[in-house]
Formats: sequence, C-alpha cells, structure tokens
Amino acid sequence: MTLASRLAVAALASLLVTGSAFAQTTAPAAKSDTATAADKKAPKERSAESLECSKQADAKGLKGKERKTFRRECMKEAKASTAAPADKK
Repeated sequence: MTLASRLAVAALASLLVTGSAFAQTTAPAAKSDTATAADKKAPKERSAESLECSKQADAKGLKGKERKTFRRECMKEAKASTAAPADKK
C-alpha cells in the first residue's frame, strides 16, 4: 500500500469513529422532584357546589360554551350564598 492510500484509509476510519462517538449521547437526567406527572394530573376533589351546578347543567342539557358559562355563574351564586350567612354573624 502506498502512503497516500494509508492516509486515506486512516482519515476515513477517523471520520467513522468520531461520527459514532458524537452520535452516542446519553438521555437527559430525570427531574428529582417528588411530584411525578401522574401526581400533577390527579383529579381534584370537586366541591358540593360544583357537583350541584354540573347536575343542573346536565338537567338543562347544556353543552360547550353555554355549559361553561352557566357553571361559572352558578358557582358565583353558590359561593355568594354561602358567604352571605357568615357575614351576618
């Protein structure tokens, strides 16, 4: 083999080796938070007012934006009515 062909083989081998070295990356470390993704997506406890407003919306057959608007107003009224007796004491 000539010197030129040896250099060409060495250059090609070094390119292949460095290419594979850069391709092997490690996965990013996981966060060490105690809360996992499943904990963050756990459903919250719904209040009695929320459940009652949902039942009323179901009875009226509301869906989508109308249901959302109705529930928002219903919750405001429910919270206002529970706060009013506390103010009278």
